[in-house]
Amino acid sequence: MTSEASGRGGIAIGIDLGTSNSLAAWMVGGEPVIIPNRFGSALTPSVVSIDGDGTVLVGASARARRVAHPRETAQNFKRDMGTDQRVPVGRQKYSPEELSALVLSQIRQDVEASTGREILDAVVTVPAYFGEAQRRATARACELAGIPMERMINEPTAAALAYGVGARDAACRVAVLDLGGGTFDVSILDINDGLIEISSTAGDARLGGEDFLDRLVELVASRMNLTRRSESDSTWSSLVHGCERAKHELTDAESTRVALAAHGRELTVQRTEFEQACAQLIHRIEICIRRALDDAKRSPNEIDEVLLVGGATRMPLVARLATTMFGRLPNRSLPPDEAVALGAAVQAAIKHDEDAVEDLVVTDIAPFSLGVDTSERLAHHHIEGVFSPIIDRGTVLPTSRSRLYSTMVDGQVHIEFGVYQGEHSLCSRNTKLGVVRVDGVPPGPAGTQHVEARFTYDLNGLLEVDVTVLDTGVTQTALLGQAQRTMSKTELARARESLQRLKFHPRDALPNTRALARAEVG
Repeated sequence: MTSEASGRGGIAIGIDLGTSNSLAAWMVGGEPVIIPNRFGSALTPSVVSIDGDGTVLVGASARARRVAHPRETAQNFKRDMGTDQRVPVGRQKYSPEELSALVLSQIRQDVEASTGREILDAVVTVPAYFGEAQRRATARACELAGIPMERMINEPTAAALAYGVGARDAACRVAVLDLGGGTFDVSILDINDGLIEISSTAGDARLGGEDFLDRLVELVASRMNLTRRSESDSTWSSLVHGCERAKHELTDAESTRVALAAHGRELTVQRTEFEQACAQLIHRIEICIRRALDDAKRSPNEIDEVLLVGGATRMPLVARLATTMFGRLPNRSLPPDEAVALGAAVQAAIKHDEDAVEDLVVTDIAPFSLGVDTSERLAHHHIEGVFSPIIDRGTVLPTSRSRLYSTMVDGQVHIEFGVYQGEHSLCSRNTKLGVVRVDGVPPGPAGTQHVEARFTYDLNGLLEVDVTVLDTGVTQTALLGQAQRTMSKTELARARESLQRLKFHPRDALPNTRALARAEVG
């Protein structure tokens, strides 16, 4: 049985939009399977090149032009998603989501050519530590590429689903370490009879395999007495290309050679010196792992399996860190480059109620706190812009939470909340998601009128904010989050109906986690 999108004749797929490579998968015969690109390869390099006559090249052909035409080629743009960065490619500048859309468009063409079917729904993966702006940019890239995307899933959660398909009868606690080209995520989760529950997530959105490559480039350039400023673009690009090859070779070899034809030079690099140059990066990975364990209230010896996901986990120093920290060899049953896409395909099948995965359910957690801006009285002064969390980081989703707030000044007749995402006590240091204003507050002395702010947050990234004046019952509602920008009217109505049920049945009061989670993803 294939992933047919609700009987509409099209297919539902999973897409891993990666920093270094991107790929797609679907369900065939009850198992997730990678969909090969036009070259028969699982991986499409996330590289875009535009030649002199304006022809756009994506993937392997773009990567092949990188050394000779570095100014006409862009890569690693996923790291700038959600920013105002403009990436120069040839004579033009593009936003990261525009470049990502070109990669996604190539994925779409390859999928439809390979399967002979139209994509009617896609689950797209994002790093767990992507914030709202980055997720919104990802949704925009899908829209530009003509890919109907109704659901995002965190990359380590997707990897857990890929593992869970083959271990649905198991009862174990798993740590997923996902080191991709540009990001690192770690999730601690429990698998029990097909239910996959995420306990905690931590990560670093600026730490990935490309950073390890940068350390190797710095090492080799230093030994050759080269600087970026002193070399031409093509020479430096050739050096980076040589170091990239060397990094892959050092996965299996104790040493390798890096040649730079422009200078007629060649040198030997030992794996040990490369690993020494990366010591600080490994330390940052260790910090993330310990944070995830602390948030899950688990010790390393309570973890039954350690999954390594992402191509960069092939580096021996990463596996060695995992073995040292957890006291066990990592589980390598999943192809590290493919696990996330395979899991996204499983999620797509769950979303469309396919029989092969009817016993699989996954819950996730909020990677960031969500709350409002408030003012606090200190002596005779008010401190404004204080962040008041309503849904804490690590809260199991879906959830509904509320807090009470009171008027700040005499005669106040309206209350306006800024809605924020982040962990800092000051809203100015967090990410603003929107504003909700409620009028009709009965005038009275400061502190005598109260409003309830309720946040209801689901697995699709849909946040509904209700602000209710308790004395009058007047409620103002706002929908926030990237999901409401990408769902159709019908899908949005269905999701809002689920949110309404959730408000009557808070997550904590429901004994049947499985039923709630399936209701939210179906």
